[in-house]
Amino acid sequence: MSLQRIGLYVIAFLVIASLAGGAVLAFRMSSTQPIEITLSAPEAKSLSGKVQVEGAVKNPGTFEIGATDTIVGLLDKAGLTPDVDLNSLRLYVPRSGETSSPQRIDINHAEVWLLQVLPGVGETRARAIIDYRTKNGPFRSVDELLKVPGISSGILERIRPLITIGS
Repeated sequence: MSLQRIGLYVIAFLVIASLAGGAVLAFRMSSTQPIEITLSAPEAKSLSGKVQVEGAVKNPGTFEIGATDTIVGLLDKAGLTPDVDLNSLRLYVPRSGETSSPQRIDINHAEVWLLQVLPGVGETRARAIIDYRTKNGPFRSVDELLKVPGISSGILERIRPLITIGS
């Protein structure tokens, strides 16, 4: 046997041994334990504070929100009205130090208890606003409040930045 032939047999033996060893190793590794891959997601920021909810809700206002609260939970607290459009929710996040304007009360839809939070508007004036609205239809301007018994120009000027006219 020539030296060249022996070298070929050695090389063939090493190739076969390597392939067989690799196959055995792969079989043993795959049958004992699955490979576990762990991805680390960026840490979620914890929210806490207050959220103002307006629009097609039964209880518009400011709600406390914690780390585990959701938008759905917040909407449940506010109580959705039948005419809600959940396809176009608006969310505004103010910049640090930015002041927000107070929530405005829609005098065409507000109930007595809500109108009573306006400065100078107690239960009697709130009922007068609703009575006027019931008899004459929705307000077309804020100034029309002057036609309501008990609403003076002084009261109107105090509540003007706090009210709005909805449809």
